[in-house]
Amino acid sequence: MRCRAYSAEWILPISSPPIRNGIVLVQGHRILFAGESSGAPPELAESELIEFGTAALLPGFVNSHAHLELTVMRGYLEDLAFRNWISKLTRAKYDLLSPEALNVSAMLGAAEAIRAGITTVADTGDSVSAFDALLASGLRGIAYREVFGPDPMTANLSLADLSAKVVEMRGRATTLVSVGVSPHAPYTVSKELFQLVCEYARRENLDVCIHTAESESEEQLIMNAQGEFADALRSRGIDVRAFGSSTVAYFASIGVLDSSPLLVHCVRADQRDIELMARSKSRVAHCPKSNAKLGHGIAPLAGLLKAGVRVGIGTDSVASNNRCDIIDEGRFCCLVHRADSRTFTDPAPRDVLKLMTQGGAEALGLGEVIGTLEPGKYADLIAVDLSRAHNTPVNDPEAAILFSCEASDVVMTMVAGRMLFEGGQVNTLDEARLRIQVDGMRRLLVGSAEC
Repeated sequence: MRCRAYSAEWILPISSPPIRNGIVLVQGHRILFAGESSGAPPELAESELIEFGTAALLPGFVNSHAHLELTVMRGYLEDLAFRNWISKLTRAKYDLLSPEALNVSAMLGAAEAIRAGITTVADTGDSVSAFDALLASGLRGIAYREVFGPDPMTANLSLADLSAKVVEMRGRATTLVSVGVSPHAPYTVSKELFQLVCEYARRENLDVCIHTAESESEEQLIMNAQGEFADALRSRGIDVRAFGSSTVAYFASIGVLDSSPLLVHCVRADQRDIELMARSKSRVAHCPKSNAKLGHGIAPLAGLLKAGVRVGIGTDSVASNNRCDIIDEGRFCCLVHRADSRTFTDPAPRDVLKLMTQGGAEALGLGEVIGTLEPGKYADLIAVDLSRAHNTPVNDPEAAILFSCEASDVVMTMVAGRMLFEGGQVNTLDEARLRIQVDGMRRLLVGSAEC
């Protein structure tokens, strides 16, 4: 099989230091070689060569937490208290938007991800729209199907409904797109349902993702059965019990951590929580911009990494972040943690780039096949233009990508050797049509809010 060779001024394998004027050889779906051209195998001589010049080639970004179906709500939920934010989102999603609308919304979100150099998306949603968007777009990903049910009396019915949805999705899963489950959060899922879903996931070999330790309101609910979430549940006639612990400790006590779940946010996690996560091999999706925009705080990234917890970077939804852009997310991550710790060196650009690629892959259980440019791994590869004014001059390519670049500097996105984005065009989706459709949906949302 004939190879294709990609060259650029910089190659960033992530698993090793940057390489000047290197080359990446792709054979079929996988990487054959990544390094200096002088060390390339004989296949290079007969390969088609694509040159990117003043650019960097690196592994595709891994978005460890997103909600593609909510793309239409970009800018729709601004400056709201968390409980009100959730209420407005829920009304729009279930009362105003059809399944077809959510599908279009997710498709546009997938296009945005591809343009931003994201090659893998861990999406959470209770519709099939993101799963369909991942399949149609050519992205790699995990679609975590959400389940809700704060009333313990409905736990078995909720599980049966989830199981039926998972069976349908699994029937269409591919080598690129797999299925997981997501008992949504402690304020929307009863103890009984958490236990049933995690037992089901273990039987069916399904990965588990949970919104965890995200807000003060959630902490008040679990700790002492107080706060706005507790009040909302009581208003629905649901008994609320105080567990006297943090969310993570609560999960440990009821067996949820036995499934080594992907825990999203973890803003309220303390040192004991971190130890529980490390011991259970739980993983974390760190969403710094969403955490900040909603006023929740800053997750203990340094402590998580020191304890050996696998951490990836996630954008969350554009309803809470406004951009599906891992470069922007990584930059904010680096700066907010430096500001918080009052240090100018930690985290370093190399450390954050690792979270954006290899770290995310490992957090999703995909570290053996993606996340670095190494022979044998899938050719999930992106090119980032470093020739533009805001990137010039480049003294340190890792710092340039993290601190100078933006999503629009991505000029090529490839998944498993398939070109999804090149020449300024997404090859797998009709962006122009999707933008028109989503703008029509936006007008529907705004018009309804004004009524």
